[in-house]
Amino acid sequence: MNFPNWLPPAIADWLPALGIAAAAMLLAELVFHVGERVVRRATRSTPLASAVAQAVRSPARWALPLLALNLVWHEAAPDTLAGLASVQRLTGLLLIAALTWLLVRAVNGLAKAVITAHPVTVADNLEARRIHTQTRVLSRTVAGLVVLIGASLMLMTFPAVRQIGTSLLASAGVVGIVAGFAARPVLGNLIAGLQIGLSQPIRIDDVVIVEGEWGVIEEITGTYVVVRIWDQRRLVVPLQYWIEKPFQNWTRKTSELIGTVFLWVDYRMPLAPLRAALQRACESTEHWDGRFALLQVTEAGEHAMQLRCLVTSASAPAGWDLRCHVREYLVDFIQREYPQYLPRLRADARMTGTPVADDPAGGGPPAMVG
Repeated sequence: MNFPNWLPPAIADWLPALGIAAAAMLLAELVFHVGERVVRRATRSTPLASAVAQAVRSPARWALPLLALNLVWHEAAPDTLAGLASVQRLTGLLLIAALTWLLVRAVNGLAKAVITAHPVTVADNLEARRIHTQTRVLSRTVAGLVVLIGASLMLMTFPAVRQIGTSLLASAGVVGIVAGFAARPVLGNLIAGLQIGLSQPIRIDDVVIVEGEWGVIEEITGTYVVVRIWDQRRLVVPLQYWIEKPFQNWTRKTSELIGTVFLWVDYRMPLAPLRAALQRACESTEHWDGRFALLQVTEAGEHAMQLRCLVTSASAPAGWDLRCHVREYLVDFIQREYPQYLPRLRADARMTGTPVADDPAGGGPPAMVG
């Protein structure tokens, strides 16, 4: 192709490449508009994807033409075009900057969509506040990492400062190693979570006794377990605890339990009426599952004998209510029918001349006991 003779040869050599570059940029603009319509229609019913697409719209409009220019300069012959290396470096820098901008906007758009989907204006906003905290921290961390990598890649395009970019990436790797050592407890919890998922020593709604507290497994996350204590407190226990330390699981195989009720009575208390009263107590409540109700003498102490009542229930909450019901029923029965057989302290009083404490009522002489 012949160009005017008055044009400098260097500029005349660039005209074909510039024409191709202009056509490539127009094609990239067309691709952007068509792709925008397709993406908008595809993400119309998905708020999360729609928010991300809207966030990356501006950087994508810059990134596509820059990508087209880079392809054109890559195919051009460097020996025929003066200054092509500098143009390639400039468009490469702009492309890296545009892609970094696009990724940061995508991360921020995703975070904004998640936060919008969980408003904190509701009455019970505990879950929403947890999600907001996690989303903000993770999005800022990922965005910072993207910017660091983008800046390092831009520096590495310059031979004179390539060592600086390499050092930044190396420092990021060192920071990652240090963070890995610092995050060993977190990694240990993740491995413990895998073990719990496979062997299942605990499950949701299991009744456990841990750290001396009776409660129900309410939530199992990737790092900890939330135990709902009977008085509505929450005990947060790391996952590693359930692998390394012993605990009681009352519903490991079945929810059926045997509950115990202890009573102290005088040695003269007849046991047959108490056994009949225990049977009536169990039959009078829906918490008893009907398997058995047993009364035994488990200890003969110095002043009284200990009775143990074994009662069965279908679940731990029912077992607790059943034990309380049986205890109240039997105490009331003894108070009404055999009040004289409640535990009492006996003493053999003899006039031995040993003085004891003054009369509590006051006014009398010291009492004498043996």
